[in-house]
Amino acid sequence: MQHDEPIIVPKKNRGDPRVGSDSLMILLPSELRHLAQVTKARRVALNDAAVSRIYLVDGEGSRTLTLCGPFLGAPQAVMAMEKLIALGIKRIWMLGWCGSLKTTVKVGDLVLPTFAFSDEGTSRHYPIGSDRPSTDKELLHTIAHVLEKRGETAETGPVWTTDAPYRETKEKVKGFQRLGAVAVEMELSALATVAIYRAIQFAALLVVSDELFEYVWRPGFNEPRLKKQTRLAADVLLEAASSFSAD
Repeated sequence: MQHDEPIIVPKKNRGDPRVGSDSLMILLPSELRHLAQVTKARRVALNDAAVSRIYLVDGEGSRTLTLCGPFLGAPQAVMAMEKLIALGIKRIWMLGWCGSLKTTVKVGDLVLPTFAFSDEGTSRHYPIGSDRPSTDKELLHTIAHVLEKRGETAETGPVWTTDAPYRETKEKVKGFQRLGAVAVEMELSALATVAIYRAIQFAALLVVSDELFEYVWRPGFNEPRLKKQTRLAADVLLEAASSFSAD
């Protein structure tokens, strides 16, 4: 069954834009707007609905940077990633939010995921021989270097990916804490799995938006530090992606 040919395949359609090697996948609408503004990106149309919004930051050849988003959950994010790969993207940098599972990681802190525990339904359709897909070490190093230059730090470690936020039970939280998970979110394991399956590079920078480590939910969506750190993370990813030399 693993080698069955799919009926519907992602593809580059006539009229789709020419892209470079790098794309930022921005799950948050506010940061997608911010990055589009600061880079003077132009919005382009696609001939299918796989991506809700896509922008191009013009550069020479492979240095044209793509911005896309926003997204919620693994299925939508994977549809977008598949389209980006079909267009020719080779490196994807993701920005999103997460819930902390670690007592020392608080709202507004940054998380650099090294791998993910897959607890969502999309990854199983992309057989890679593991339910703990890793992110790309080269891209992680690049993000960490940009953070260090700016005097910023990030918690590094695995995250738990779920597609059922209302089923983040106490026992599940405790179980993933025992496995060493730093945070929980809804997209990363699927995106990392597809990246491995399609042989591209993928990494992410997450910002803690809420806390679950005491087995009660403490949302921080209105905290000023979350807004400040999310903007910082967006700018860090932009710098990291822009630092790669042309292929």
